[in-house]
Amino acid sequence: MAAARPFGAQALRTAAALALLLLCWSPLWAAPSFPKLTGRVVDAAGLIDPAREAAIDAKLAALETATGRQLVVATIPDLGGYEIADYGYQLGRTWGIGDKVRNDGILLIVAPNDRRVRIEAGYGLEGDLPDALSALIIANAATSMRQENNVFQSIGADPGLMSRVSAWQTWLVATA
Repeated sequence: MAAARPFGAQALRTAAALALLLLCWSPLWAAPSFPKLTGRVVDAAGLIDPAREAAIDAKLAALETATGRQLVVATIPDLGGYEIADYGYQLGRTWGIGDKVRNDGILLIVAPNDRRVRIEAGYGLEGDLPDALSALIIANAATSMRQENNVFQSIGADPGLMSRVSAWQTWLVATA
């Protein structure tokens, strides 16, 4: 009986080439594309009318002045196939929201085509604004927005999720 033949050099080269090819095509290596950070409100999905955007921006500027913490609102048409948590984490890191030392930025992401909303907090705020509290804030706001019959269009309307900025400001001032 013939002994088992070990892999030849050709087989190893083929396996290595296949592994390299798979790694290059892996979505794990592909970074999502992000809109440019243009201010405290980035309405890439076109959900917020200019007057409402200016009002939201003013509230966020007051929040930043009072607390030193940044809250940025981003409406993105879709997440490009990514989970909203992954997209939000990468977007926050790419934009550099919040103080670099305290890592205390907050990002509100709305992706209407994927019907997803998320609040992403920097690690410096996770004790004060954990994922569970963020989910509760979104759930409470979504309930009021559903009464308006269009959850994602009402992001720019009062009442709704944006009216919570004033409440967040009070909370952030108290925890700063």
